[in-house]
Amino acid sequence: MAKQILVTGGTGYIGSHTVVELQGKGFDVVVVDDLSNSQITVLDNIEKITGIRPAFEQFNLADRDKTDAFFQKYSNIEAIIHFAAFKAVGESVQKPLEYYRNNLTSLMNLLECMNKYGVKHMVFSSSCTVYGQPDVLPVTEETPRKEAESPYGNTKAICEDIMRDYCATNDKINCIALRYFNPIGAHPTALIGELPVGVPNNLVPFITQTAAGLREELSIFGDDYDTPDGTAIRDYINVVDLAEAHVVAINRMLDEKQKANYEFFNVGTGSGYSVNELVQAFIKVNKVDLKYKIVGRRHGDIEKIWADTSYGNKELGWSASRTLEETLESAWKWEKNVRGIE
Repeated sequence: MAKQILVTGGTGYIGSHTVVELQGKGFDVVVVDDLSNSQITVLDNIEKITGIRPAFEQFNLADRDKTDAFFQKYSNIEAIIHFAAFKAVGESVQKPLEYYRNNLTSLMNLLECMNKYGVKHMVFSSSCTVYGQPDVLPVTEETPRKEAESPYGNTKAICEDIMRDYCATNDKINCIALRYFNPIGAHPTALIGELPVGVPNNLVPFITQTAAGLREELSIFGDDYDTPDGTAIRDYINVVDLAEAHVVAINRMLDEKQKANYEFFNVGTGSGYSVNELVQAFIKVNKVDLKYKIVGRRHGDIEKIWADTSYGNKELGWSASRTLEETLESAWKWEKNVRGIE
């Protein structure tokens, strides 16, 4: 019998790609999502890719009663991958209480239900934002966390602390936090990808929507950073590579290969690219025109960060393999498919 995995936020960008990878490895997937930043049609496209439609329940995990009722209904869940959270840096600065209430409460509800219903394993969607602006680059897992630059980033740090402290007192619960860098791109079928509701908060959807003519021009936030070309530097990872890392983390737990019941790993490529480099690479790879302008810095953004992935690569037996070029090609292929562009 296939092992059953709960994927929260499973109709979202990273969640949907992870559902596909899990199903490809023979897992039985159940998705919970409140559809606040995704669409139910994602399930149709997952089914087109894998031939399997995952079970689906629509509610917000910050609702304790609904979360408890869910675990009563689905009694065979062996592990959870927890993506569901509010995730826009800029919005979190404007609406801090909403972010704290949603992101922290949903995690605590899940941990309580794990304990109550005997679910042992959770992979948590964390972020390199927990490092703030590091003093030394690249960042390793030993790099000290810094005070977050945004409420969103702070929720990730606090969630990590909650899991660490809970695991320290409960040896029946195992958690792995994956600290993502910057996921971009789409599934090679162009059937799933990043499709934000409303104005995008991430760079690549803004690029693709501008190239598709949905937006007049792209705004690059700041060109006066202490970087070679003045624009901010990030470690951009293909979303399918990232999804595969979650499957590896789940198997690490199920195979009882964890060295402690709370672990955390960087998940990136180990290389940094500036915003301007990414824009120019997109234009070159996809042979498109792109109108853009430089505007002021965005509050909550850091200057530069990229990962040292050697520890995670060794421990997980995983590394990112897809190139920036093929990743940017997939992003544009996805956008064209969504918009019906030939």
